[in-house]
Amino acid sequence: MRALVFAACAAMMVSGCAAERVWAPDEEVSRVAYRHDGPPRLTLYTMLNNNSGAGAHTALMVNGSQRVIFDPAGSFNKSNVLPERNDVLFGITPQVEDVYTRYHARETFRVKVQKLDVSPEVARVAEQAVMGYGPVPQAMCANSTSDILAGIFPGQVNKTWSPRKLSEQFAQLPGTTERVLREYDSDDNSKVLDDWDPERERVARAAN
Repeated sequence: MRALVFAACAAMMVSGCAAERVWAPDEEVSRVAYRHDGPPRLTLYTMLNNNSGAGAHTALMVNGSQRVIFDPAGSFNKSNVLPERNDVLFGITPQVEDVYTRYHARETFRVKVQKLDVSPEVARVAEQAVMGYGPVPQAMCANSTSDILAGIFPGQVNKTWSPRKLSEQFAQLPGTTERVLREYDSDDNSKVLDDWDPERERVARAAN
């Protein structure tokens, strides 16, 4: 499998589709860092096609020393509204989490949200793993996320290219809960981001 991954990466680089390195400055990351007061937790997001049931995207939120989302090869931060370091998004407040899920849920896709409370040590390992993973090429979201989770839960999660199969494996971890978010907006989900003003949210947080 490792050879297959390397071959796929090489093919993508040759075709000009290699992942681009993104590295937000320390001051930007520090400015928006958010630590949720809930328990240490891993949240797996799986975007599923409403017609075929096939998985379209995978992402992982980690609540450790701060709350971040590993959004490998994702499109959510295309306008650079959040500080990002190689597919890791910072400043994941409850409002940002809500916008993230609603951005992906629309008439053609639903979002499965699976939550697993973990020990502080597991959260720390997961946080370090996503921070150090590096930029992810297109079409490798489930592969990269499952690579991380397989390292955290050896023998319980295996590497896979399928978002749906990864979701099924995550569901078998003891303590996992899940819900499905459905919305019926059009496929043009840009309005979700247009209506969101992260700077206004930061000002409101500072005022409180």
